[in-house]
Amino acid sequence: MAGSGGTTVDGRMPAVACQAKLRARPDDVAPPAGTVTMHTGACVESAQIQIALSGALPALLAMWFVDRLDAKRPEPPRLRRLVTGVGMASVIPAIILELVLQAYTSSSIGSGLTYEGASFNSFAVAAGVEEACKIGVVYWVVWRRPEFDERMDGIVYACRAGLGFALVENIMYLLSEDSVSGQITVWVLRALLAVPGHALWTGMIGYCAARRRFDRMGLGLVGGYLLAVSFHGLYDLSLFVQQPLRLEGHGDMAKLLLAAPVVLTVLAFFTVRAMARNALHLDDADAARAAAEAALRSAEAARAQLQEPPRLY
Repeated sequence: MAGSGGTTVDGRMPAVACQAKLRARPDDVAPPAGTVTMHTGACVESAQIQIALSGALPALLAMWFVDRLDAKRPEPPRLRRLVTGVGMASVIPAIILELVLQAYTSSSIGSGLTYEGASFNSFAVAAGVEEACKIGVVYWVVWRRPEFDERMDGIVYACRAGLGFALVENIMYLLSEDSVSGQITVWVLRALLAVPGHALWTGMIGYCAARRRFDRMGLGLVGGYLLAVSFHGLYDLSLFVQQPLRLEGHGDMAKLLLAAPVVLTVLAFFTVRAMARNALHLDDADAARAAAEAALRSAEAARAQLQEPPRLY
């Protein structure tokens, strides 16, 4: 199973490019030298590339779902696309920071085959860096814009940034798989867990930051970030710790921990759903109050105009 971000369970970074690795056929059934083997290899490689590119679909579907939540007062499409695009680009600084962090701490923390290394890679390298990059997109692109005027906007833009990140990361993971069967397995697992996870974790930060901005209450940006890192880090830890556990003979415990990503994703979903419902309730109340005040001002203006004494010319 692939981790949500940063590295796979065995500590590999997802590859940026893919080369199909074909199994050599036995000599007794090997085809004549020439086009048959080349044609087979080209077909397999083409299929793998197509499967990898289809890894964008779960993120795109999740974006549609998030936009539906904000259907009453939707954000400008151009701004949503901008946040998604910058979220996709945020994979680049995230990879650089992760590699630098691993390089400078490998001697003191240890490799991913140790519990210390697995924990550090989960919370600091993957969760800490990636959540900072994703919420940084929201802060840099839309936080100061007038369109960011509701609590729900924090969830929408944060989820968009997270899904842009997840879209690119998903394709990279799929390209790093050596076989079609491996790609299909990773495709399904990440579509159900890691891709929505990236949206949910960053959505938590967006909600907490928006509540502090509009209501002067809640966890705020820093508290929301720590909450997201906790969810994301625990998700990754349950996967990254698989090898240390198996190396020490704790295979049964390792198998039990494979249920943790499912439990954490479901818990994150219900958490963000409650946040979204609360945000929409408060935003609807503000919108109704603003509409009532506008209607009252209009009525007062009309009344004042009617009571105005006639002008004598």
